[in-house]
Amino acid sequence: MVGKALPQLTRREKEILARLADGLSDQEIAAAVFLSPNTIRWYNRQIYSKLEVTNRTEAVARAAALGLLQPEHPAASSLPHMNHRPTTRQRVYFTTSFDGTRIAYAVTGSGPPLVKTATFMSHLEYDWESPIWRHWLEEFSREHTLIRYDERGNGLSDWDVEDLSFETWVRDLEAVVDAAGLERFALFAHSQGGTVAVAYTARHPERVSHLILHGVYARGWLHRDLTDQQIEEEKLIIDLMRVGWGQENPAFRQVFAMQLRPEATTEELHAFDEQMRISTSAENAARLESEMHRTDVRALAPLVTIPTLVLHPRKDAGVPFEEGRLLASLIPNAQFVALDSKNHLLTETEPAWSKFVSVFRSFLGTEHG
Repeated sequence: MVGKALPQLTRREKEILARLADGLSDQEIAAAVFLSPNTIRWYNRQIYSKLEVTNRTEAVARAAALGLLQPEHPAASSLPHMNHRPTTRQRVYFTTSFDGTRIAYAVTGSGPPLVKTATFMSHLEYDWESPIWRHWLEEFSREHTLIRYDERGNGLSDWDVEDLSFETWVRDLEAVVDAAGLERFALFAHSQGGTVAVAYTARHPERVSHLILHGVYARGWLHRDLTDQQIEEEKLIIDLMRVGWGQENPAFRQVFAMQLRPEATTEELHAFDEQMRISTSAENAARLESEMHRTDVRALAPLVTIPTLVLHPRKDAGVPFEEGRLLASLIPNAQFVALDSKNHLLTETEPAWSKFVSVFRSFLGTEHG
């Protein structure tokens, strides 16, 4: 009879498991690995589920019996993080938006301020662990003070919120900028965050020095020229989110991940799966996706008069290339750069990433940094 396969734990889960075996509390583990106690408790639940136990004592005993604490334990502190890089130190703060919703934001790096608008499926802490986002955040923090935040309903921001409308997204960005004490800054946006960035810049042109948009659109799904079949597909995606997002079986989440990164590795698919589960609830995911499909900033885009750079992957499966071209054409004098990639989120190893970095640095005047 063939024995049961060993539980597949991530590097982070192994690191936390080793610290559990050392008897550290959630607060002590959080301080050691620069995560919040709530995030540590989330990881604990993942570990318990994979080991088929219900508490930390059983988890340690089960891990020891399976040999999962070797060679990582007891030298847990020497474990590498994902991608074999040290964790970047960041400072996390909270501010209150116009309606009382708590919005979490983080600050890393030093230099001129660069604000990144929030996007769906973000988590200020886990983003640094993920091969999906980490190289982006490292680049943005390289010669800038990066300020980013979790969208309401996501990550460390309040999840239980009544209003998840586009207007609240813009006003949450206003709240973060004010809380951070920024007078003038460069603004980066990706995907859904592009519409928020365009609306904010149209309202506050005196505060944004440069606007950088990647993989963005001016009009949400329902404002495009759709067939009846495509409209039915949109409704099906929303329904599947409500049913499949929170399930243990990652099948649906992986389908969603493949739309964003068609050539994802096994490690990247696992990272997407964790990102989705930790970042938001199934109900919030469906509500946020529905609102994204209804947004439309075509009337606001011509009001953006600051230097603007629009980049878009040619074969982007998440946001069609033509939607990026449309937005660039609506913003006066916007520079448009096509990237040879299928990925909505560029990988660190593909040539398109090197091109993005070069153009990004040149646009902000940091190409020789």
